[in-house]
Amino acid sequence: MESNNYASRWTEQRGKRPVRIANCSGYKADPGYHMKYQAELGDVDFITGDYLAEVNIAENAQAHAEGKHPGWEQTAWDGIYQTVEILAQKRIKVIVNGGAHNPKGLAEKVQSLVTEKGLDLKVAYVEGDNLIEEMKDIREKGLPPHLDSDNSEVHYANHTLDLLEKKDKPIVSANAYLGAREILKGLQEGADIIIAGRVADASPVIGAAWFWHSWADDDYDALAGALVAGHLIECSGYVTGANFAGFYEYPLDELYDITFGIAEVERDGTCVITKHDAKKGFVTEDTVKCQFLYELQGNIYLNSDVKAILDNVQVKEEGKNRVRVWGIKGAPPPPTTKLAIFYKAGWQSEIVVNATGYGTAEKFDLYEKMMKFGLRRLGILDKFDVLEFQRIGIPEPNPRSQLHSTSYLRIFAEASDPQINLGLASLLGEFAMQHYSGFHSTMDHRTAIPKPYISYYPAIYPQSSLKTSINLLSGSGTQIKTNTIPTTPPSRFEDLEKRESYETNNPHLLSSFGSTIRARIGDVVLARSGDKGGNANIGFFIPTQLPSSYPASSPLYKESWDWLRSMLTVAKLKEMFGESWDDSFYIERVEFPKIYAVHFVVYGVLGRGVSGSSRLDAFAKGMGDWLRDVVVDVPVRFLEGRGVKVEEEEWKEGVGGCSRPRM
Repeated sequence: MESNNYASRWTEQRGKRPVRIANCSGYKADPGYHMKYQAELGDVDFITGDYLAEVNIAENAQAHAEGKHPGWEQTAWDGIYQTVEILAQKRIKVIVNGGAHNPKGLAEKVQSLVTEKGLDLKVAYVEGDNLIEEMKDIREKGLPPHLDSDNSEVHYANHTLDLLEKKDKPIVSANAYLGAREILKGLQEGADIIIAGRVADASPVIGAAWFWHSWADDDYDALAGALVAGHLIECSGYVTGANFAGFYEYPLDELYDITFGIAEVERDGTCVITKHDAKKGFVTEDTVKCQFLYELQGNIYLNSDVKAILDNVQVKEEGKNRVRVWGIKGAPPPPTTKLAIFYKAGWQSEIVVNATGYGTAEKFDLYEKMMKFGLRRLGILDKFDVLEFQRIGIPEPNPRSQLHSTSYLRIFAEASDPQINLGLASLLGEFAMQHYSGFHSTMDHRTAIPKPYISYYPAIYPQSSLKTSINLLSGSGTQIKTNTIPTTPPSRFEDLEKRESYETNNPHLLSSFGSTIRARIGDVVLARSGDKGGNANIGFFIPTQLPSSYPASSPLYKESWDWLRSMLTVAKLKEMFGESWDDSFYIERVEFPKIYAVHFVVYGVLGRGVSGSSRLDAFAKGMGDWLRDVVVDVPVRFLEGRGVKVEEEEWKEGVGGCSRPRM
């Protein structure tokens, strides 16, 4: 598009070509210049931004209520401030959820900026996600059902119902995940910049594509395709090289200072994932598969406007940095939407001590016994909500340096009374000179001092009970006027069925794949993992475009998939979890056969999830990489086909011995 055609896109081009939607943020930390990059480095029709992780709004809720925080995300404002003149020049529309707790406040600030600069841009904001007033009296009105309440196999983590059962756990925020209907209405009313609070991560992309193609409410296949397109680009650079399991096979200098993803969504919902040619990063079938598998709930992906049925998803490279995604089917949305409730849960503290080399296990045994003795003598050992002694790492045999010989003990504690945590901290002094051989730690023990923390209760809420609106602004300063247009929920719902979970059809005998060697599963398989509250998802797949991949035309490609789906059962995943497995966890398993992926949801593995989780990896970001490092019986020819050197003598003995040179 030439510059003089920018203004014509909404009249002449809308609906006649794919809509180009660029994302500029996946979390509040993404700097504002990413919005400017997406606007100035190439042609796009929309820029979307997802600034909210589940805990963002809650972090600032109390400060906002006390007038100490604006309630919206600063980086969202920074992006608009840096980009607003380019938006007006190129007629690019912006949809972001950076309004967080106060979308009205950010929208009014943007409206003043637009008026001050004399720009022809209409600003609007979404309301209706904030349900704090409705949730304040849960002891009288009742607590909404838990997100996993319809799954009888799932065991809630300890203290999940504290906000209902204990009077000292006040709710600080409650926000429903809205769909795209308010965004759609705002665009239909001429809005150029739409500020939302807790709309679902993909809702801005759905709204943009819905408006561009003038879909009907029941164009479910197209809406579902847009939902997946939004899912693929919502996480900053995750689809352009960040958080990518196969990163080590690429030049490391290509993996930072990258530009973020763009989705070209077609009329039928099919999309092409791409990026601007400028700057670094890359889009391949493998980066797209990794992001597709991130934070899934199984084979059905939910939004307030549509259910996306993922079983037959396909991806295919169409050119450099261009990957087509199709095969998504849609269905009516569920009658409920997700509701994120955060509450003051108590006090949290953490102590980290180090040990080096010889006798490390016994050193940590001693320290744990000593600390528990002290807590018992203080009468508080059984007063903690959570008290865990976590051993992180193992010393390297024949260490090359002291750092290679050092690991640490992490003592993690949560309690309702800060005096309980302070009792734990007091033992650092009491036993300061009664430690194990070579005891040391950082010089700063501020994390041992208890700090208040909020915890998460994921719920569901009826869509029909929401009171939502789009609000269009005009004027400036004290003269800003608001035109409020109420919106309505979807006209049709479909109840959720029990989630699918199954082992593979027609499994192959593992012996049919030939001689095996003990090797890391990650030598032939990529993975991506993430969190869904207290649950973790993990997807494993056969790569297609790593430098070491088999060509898609190679028999090894299909055969390695047959091996993966036959080998990677629910029982096998439990085995791979090793000492981390707990019988209170529950696993669901599905497959995406057209992208050669096996997907799991592990319920309960993250405890209460988010800020209340005791896990070091509380968001399960590293779970997939840990499991890729687990050793299993891998067919030798798959390893050799991927360029992994196999030591013949060790192969004969079946004890392992393979390595892959790093680039």
